[in-house]
Amino acid sequence: MHTRKQARAVVLVLGLVAVAVVVAPASPASAAVPGLVRVAATSVSDSADFHSATATCPAGKVLTGTGYELNGVTGEGVVDDLRPNGGPATAPTAVTVGAYETEAFAGNWSVTAYAICANPVPGLVRVSTVGASNSTDYHSTTATCPAGKVLTGTGYELNGVTGEGVVDDFRPNGGVAAAPTAVTVGAYESDATTLNWSVTAYAICANPLLGLVRASTVGASNSLDFRSVTATCPVGKVLTGAGYELNGVTGEGIVDDFRPNGGPATAPTSVASGAYEEDAFAGNWSDTAYAICATA
Repeated sequence: MHTRKQARAVVLVLGLVAVAVVVAPASPASAAVPGLVRVAATSVSDSADFHSATATCPAGKVLTGTGYELNGVTGEGVVDDLRPNGGPATAPTAVTVGAYETEAFAGNWSVTAYAICANPVPGLVRVSTVGASNSTDYHSTTATCPAGKVLTGTGYELNGVTGEGVVDDFRPNGGVAAAPTAVTVGAYESDATTLNWSVTAYAICANPLLGLVRASTVGASNSLDFRSVTATCPVGKVLTGAGYELNGVTGEGIVDDFRPNGGPATAPTSVASGAYEEDAFAGNWSDTAYAICATA
């Protein structure tokens, strides 16, 4: 039979065990998008009117965002197709970039496609919205994530205009304290055309991600032929996708460079947007870069 002193000792030991369980250190928070990297693929460099490249994620990874770069064409080439694969029930794993010359260009040039890739992300899908097809000068459409999902990345496609349309507005919604859920694509005719054409907006969407926000940087407004601006994720966050917006140039500016940083072993944390005037433009204009960022 236990004495009263022995019973008090047992209670004391059990109490110490309980305290030890309570004060055990918590596990660190998981990254929102583990395994994030940026991969690239570049087309052949020649003087053909059309160039295309597809960047594919490494085996076992999925596509969260996109980017591109036109090399050697300096305002005379336009990206017509920034198309992530996948679908409303399928995670994307690659992005195809297609670009045309806007005017005859004798030099050699190429296009680079950038894919932002991560380990599988819960609920990742690609949705799309196609705008009206007609011959008006300006077209706009918005792709919105399914209810309960958030936007990690973006894409677009110009249909039927083959080098005569330029994307002026490629804008994810959201803000510094709000997760994006949609992307709006707006495009102008670079030269008057009677063709019927349309715009497709692509949204890459996932289940809610830890710390997802949209950051932005607005470049200087002036009448220079070229300008560049970089949007950088807040400290402790990484880049899952991006967007841009040209302000005040209405079809006479071309984003030549939409480049996430990072590499095949490095998570991207920023995106650079560089734009040229397609024809001489006397007015002041600017470029805004948008970064979609999640907790690292």
